[in-house]
Amino acid sequence: MADKKLTVYFTSDLHGYIYPTDYRSRDERDIGLFKCASRFAKDGNTLVIDGGDLLQGSPLGAFCHDTIGDGRAFAEIMNRCGYDYVTLGNHDFNFGTDYLDSYLGNLNARCVCENVSAKNGGAPLYPACVHTLENGLRVGIVGIVTDYVNIWERPEHIASIRISDPIPAAAGALSKLREISDVTLCVYHGGFERDLATGRVLSATHENVAYRICQELDFDILLTGHQHMSVPGQTLFGTFVVQPADRGQEFIRVEAELSGEEKRIRSETVPAHGACRGEWTEEFSEMERGAQNWLDEVIGTLPRALTPDTPLRMASEGSALADLFNAVQLWASGAQLSATSLANDAAGLPKTVRRRDLLIAYPYTNTLAVLEITGRVLRSALERSAEYFSRGEDGALCVSDAFLRPKVERYNYDYYAGVSYVYDISRPAGERVAVMRVNGRDVRDGDVFTICLNSYRASGTGGYDFYVGCRVVREIGTEMADLILDYFKEFKGSIPALQSDFHVI
Repeated sequence: MADKKLTVYFTSDLHGYIYPTDYRSRDERDIGLFKCASRFAKDGNTLVIDGGDLLQGSPLGAFCHDTIGDGRAFAEIMNRCGYDYVTLGNHDFNFGTDYLDSYLGNLNARCVCENVSAKNGGAPLYPACVHTLENGLRVGIVGIVTDYVNIWERPEHIASIRISDPIPAAAGALSKLREISDVTLCVYHGGFERDLATGRVLSATHENVAYRICQELDFDILLTGHQHMSVPGQTLFGTFVVQPADRGQEFIRVEAELSGEEKRIRSETVPAHGACRGEWTEEFSEMERGAQNWLDEVIGTLPRALTPDTPLRMASEGSALADLFNAVQLWASGAQLSATSLANDAAGLPKTVRRRDLLIAYPYTNTLAVLEITGRVLRSALERSAEYFSRGEDGALCVSDAFLRPKVERYNYDYYAGVSYVYDISRPAGERVAVMRVNGRDVRDGDVFTICLNSYRASGTGGYDFYVGCRVVREIGTEMADLILDYFKEFKGSIPALQSDFHVI
């Protein structure tokens, strides 16, 4: 057999970043799908593939959902960029299956997601397939998504579908494709549960199982996502693995060459750069201008600007932005306590707040839940947050590696309101809460409180599994960003002051 080549252009976790902007301003940045896709060189032996999490995460994504109401615009953008295959990410379900279907129904690319089926079971809704290139090379393509969607997503958004364990689904598809494919490729919206260099276990959950996929299955290529970390091409148990960074900061070009029985696979990580194709930016310019104008609408004012600091200083000394989020949650819920977190790249809020500022400061689609918890659960929550801190070799306070590797997870550090507490970092993890008081009284294990949490945290995710099984007192179906808007309307320029009460020693 003459040598045959396959080229793959791979993106993942674009999160609605299409134009070269981070939406903090209108300035151009080296970011976004158009910067990446303008570098794709496509022919009959090339596949353009996306690993999911396209629809949600940017202010443009919020604009399309809130004002346009469906995902057709994103489908048209992906069509222009020449995508052949996509899989689904966990955030693609955030707006419900009707919204997702409006995207997929207008998409030229084929969706592959083997572990998604109808609620009553049956065949996959987005089955694997074989793609034959112009040179005759047969590429078996399987897609899968982390089944943690079942934990994170609002039940009504996935009521009509079933998301099963991705490994058996991928194994079943691979067994059918192996004999009719020259190259097998899996697109997995999930990441690595072990360190790729040492094999050290990084997570005991099944949110990410890419390492197991390489151990137990024998795909030639595994394209991963979800963790937002750049993984240059390397071979793991005979499978070639990659992962690009999020928001279109880069894409990965994978090249496979088959010569007889030999397969040679290599890759290149390409940072977003250069000019965008003018016909694309012009075609969707009305949507982009609409989004930018919508984002610049003033929604309220604050007594003073809420200026961000370094993540470590905010976590150890407090954050006015976290205080505001907790104030909104207490106002909306009537709970005694509240817990909130900040995005990895935390932004502040200016004194005059535009919708842009709010959506950058709170980019998630979270709703809220009020749980009934005991003092024992509250202590467990505080102890989990206290694990964020460590001491460097010089004795200085620093962020624990557990919150930085393999994925930066500063958003799993919670700020609390309604409880006074002290963390003593000289103590071992799990024993660091030195003081814990509510209304001036020491909290006992049997005390009972209500606490307001976002839906992500209430699911127990991020190491807070002790919330699972706590009685749900109330669910608030309005998204947190909309509740913050309502809070500004309610109090206008007189936002009530709230300041957390904690110390780290």
